[in-house]
Amino acid sequence: YTIGTGIAEDNNYPNQLTDTLSAKGYVIDTTVVIATNGWTTTDLLNGIEKADPISDYDLVSLLIGVNNQYQGLDIELYQTEFMELLSQAISSAGGDTSKVIVLSIPNYGVTPFGQSRNPVVIRQELEMYNSMAEQFASDYGIPFIDVTGISELAETDTTLLAPDNLHPSAKMYTMWVEEMLPIITLKLNNND
Repeated sequence: YTIGTGIAEDNNYPNQLTDTLSAKGYVIDTTVVIATNGWTTTDLLNGIEKADPISDYDLVSLLIGVNNQYQGLDIELYQTEFMELLSQAISSAGGDTSKVIVLSIPNYGVTPFGQSRNPVVIRQELEMYNSMAEQFASDYGIPFIDVTGISELAETDTTLLAPDNLHPSAKMYTMWVEEMLPIITLKLNNND
């Protein structure tokens, strides 16, 4: 969900957030997206190791887990690897938890793709994943930004979906950015 599958890369949430912050006068040196479509927590851990990111980002976001759920992987794997990924996110922020945010997993069960599966089970399982991620974030005092509710608007508004009828459209990502912006600007202002 981070890279913007099915839409132009500059319309994904990291790049929209960069553009919005730049328009508000924040200086953004670089925006890096490590994950790619279809990645599980294991894939992201391997991708981070391969990318070897710097360790002094001013802001690091973490959104992961939908492919663990979709592939039917054991939730205990998510629990273990999410903690490793959260630790990595903190390390990438120079050890400063105030520079990290966690986003909830969108509910793809409301999409035409998800409707062809079992949307009730999808929602229930994603709620478990999101509850776990929220608790881990809370344990570190890291904000958990809930974009799941926004994703569920796609059930009645298909303009919120990319042409693949599964992933978010630029319009939905704009809504995510609006949701996270107050928290992020507060963080950036407090880190000056």
